[in-house]
Amino acid sequence: MTATIRLGTQGWSYPDWQGVFYPPGSKQEDRLPFYSQVFDTVELDTTFYQAPKATIARSWARHTPESFRFAAKLPRDLTHEALLKDAGAALQAFARSMEPLGERLGPLLAQMPAEFQRDEQTRRDLDVFLTAKPRHVRLAVEFRHVSWHTPEVWELLRRHGAAVAWTEWRELPRVTEVTADFLYLRWLGDRREIERYDRVQIDRTDSFEAWQSDLGNTLGRVREVFGYFNNHWAGHSPASANEMKRRLGLVAVEPRERWPQGELF
Repeated sequence: MTATIRLGTQGWSYPDWQGVFYPPGSKQEDRLPFYSQVFDTVELDTTFYQAPKATIARSWARHTPESFRFAAKLPRDLTHEALLKDAGAALQAFARSMEPLGERLGPLLAQMPAEFQRDEQTRRDLDVFLTAKPRHVRLAVEFRHVSWHTPEVWELLRRHGAAVAWTEWRELPRVTEVTADFLYLRWLGDRREIERYDRVQIDRTDSFEAWQSDLGNTLGRVREVFGYFNNHWAGHSPASANEMKRRLGLVAVEPRERWPQGELF
């Protein structure tokens, strides 16, 4: 099995990218079309706050190639307020709101807060929540508490075909379990360490090498890989995504190569 690898960033609309990633003078409406020339996937952060209107989702689709994929964080109402309890209907409603993306829809992400700890009730809530997942939806779950790192949880996810998100976040132990036919990776950072997102500011060589090794050992076990870098991880997520692409033998598109010719001088 040869996995399709898609690497991108968490979000695409950052003022600090202007003149570094985006051409100088580019407009807000030009950003997604330009981004999709460099990367073939993005993780939507706006959906964490509310489901998109159909017109917005159709606009995202219209401004990207057919091969582009949008991953989407589930709304915080489900993950941070309800903590998945009795949230199955809300999951199905959110999935319907993403349907205008059509084939461009990638996985949905349940990003759980650190206070979401495993006990008998929360494990049962997770099971019920995953049972409500529409069959056509790919779902990844990010746990931020180590109590979930157990074989029982991995088997629960496998039973529902859900992926455990491989996450680099603070002191949380890394997880490299395979629980679905796709991988979902997130490289996060500390918001207190980086204030501007216009350049790489932290040397992540050791992390790159560790993740490169883990991915290399796993690619034969999955069909697709979706990975997203946050600006806080090293300072400028497009550069981090391109670095990982090069390390995995993928073609990395340098954004300046896609700037209008007049911007090169």
